Amino acid sequence: MSKPRAAVIGSGFGGLALAIRLQSAGFEVTVFERRDKPGGRAYVWEDEGFIFDAGPTVITDPDCLKELFTLSDRKIEDYVELLPVNPFYRLVWEDGDVFDYVNDQDELDRQIAARNPADVEGYRRFHAYSEALYQKGYLELGAVPFLDFGSMIAAAPALMKLQAWRSVYDKVSSYVKDEHVRQALSFHSLLVGGSPFATSSIYALIHALERRGGVWFPRGGTGALIRGLVKLFEELGGRIELNAPISKITTAGGRVTGVIRHDGEFEAFDTVASNADIMHTYRELLVDDPRGKAASKALEKKRWSPSLFVIYFGLKAEHPDIRHHTICFGPRYRELIGDIYNKDTLSEDFSLYLHNPCATDPGMAPPGGSAFYVLSVVPNLETADVDWSTEGEAYRDKILKYLEDRYIPNLARDLVTCRIFTPDDFTTELNAWNGAAFSLEPILTQSAFFRTHNRDDKIPNLYFVGAGTHPGAGIPGVVGSAKATAALMIPDLLP
Repeated sequence: MSKPRAAVIGSGFGGLALAIRLQSAGFEVTVFERRDKPGGRAYVWEDEGFIFDAGPTVITDPDCLKELFTLSDRKIEDYVELLPVNPFYRLVWEDGDVFDYVNDQDELDRQIAARNPADVEGYRRFHAYSEALYQKGYLELGAVPFLDFGSMIAAAPALMKLQAWRSVYDKVSSYVKDEHVRQALSFHSLLVGGSPFATSSIYALIHALERRGGVWFPRGGTGALIRGLVKLFEELGGRIELNAPISKITTAGGRVTGVIRHDGEFEAFDTVASNADIMHTYRELLVDDPRGKAASKALEKKRWSPSLFVIYFGLKAEHPDIRHHTICFGPRYRELIGDIYNKDTLSEDFSLYLHNPCATDPGMAPPGGSAFYVLSVVPNLETADVDWSTEGEAYRDKILKYLEDRYIPNLARDLVTCRIFTPDDFTTELNAWNGAAFSLEPILTQSAFFRTHNRDDKIPNLYFVGAGTHPGAGIPGVVGSAKATAALMIPDLLP
């Protein structure tokens, strides 16, 4: 009997993880990637000897990646080297306060006690709560596809017991009182597109996830990890096509029949899984099927995550004092986040994530140099109608001056190369709806069963993987979505 033929549209972490699982299980898989390199958001730019990871740089839960290799009795260590990052993050505030988020209980206790001694016990109780969330929300439910409301009802008692209706910040605040400690324990939801003041407290599991598995960085950058996954996929017999955008998913009789390439060529497949933006998939790729119009209309009413403004810059100077991951809090926290999600203009102030991979892997820059990127969370294009073609350069200059004044002396003098990536680029380069960088906003009413299902409700051989489906954004999230989707596809299509 011939192998089922599967097309995976998009080669992000989710698409590659799904392709590896299917190929390992006996499918014949082709991955189609519209750009000239694999990786999706995990793209790579190289310029003047600097290597810039375009997207995700925080690698947590390495076990979810190792599992992709053990499926075929391989070891991740033979494909990529993961380097530990310490501290996980350095958090800095404008009043000069610095908090190193480390995986050392005594050191965490010392730093917390210096702010508020009573918060040490509060933090320990929060950590225990995060562990309970991790067990239920990640280990038990993270890779389980929620296809019907009954599955949500079954999980509801445990989620209610864990007070999933409360926000991350609200729950954190019930344990600790110092405002900086509250921010240190609640900012993580922003890494997956969620406001700490609106996202379900379920996402506080990220803390336990990091404490258990650590934070890592691949030698050579996130792109090296993507290359390792592609190598594994191709060794298994999979095929990846670059510069190969798909223009349509074809259907007949209520089922997917194949895909049409951008040059008009049709290729038949038994099943299609989309790692592309969910709105793009329904609105553009399924434009000829009634399901596409109905689903995209429903998605328009959803709440979408913010976008990002990213600056990639290389310097002819080393900065060993700047940690790998630095969170630079601005003068406002709650108010700024409220502006990002609701205000129709760009705020004057910002908080920043500063990435200095050379702190862990000096090979990301030429000798004596540093490769940085800095991102600011900004409203998506639906929330704020910002003309980034004119605002982009001014916003770039404002952020770089802020960094030079506070964190990177002589930045302008030492600047070798610089480029920006705006919400407009998320739309044009990644087909992200309204530039939303993390797909749907991860609020409780858009999670699990209420998120785009891993298998379409109407077209039984159409599947989804990636940030827009369950469980959501972030590398563990999209790799988990691949596990959930594969768990449907394999029994659906293999006898």
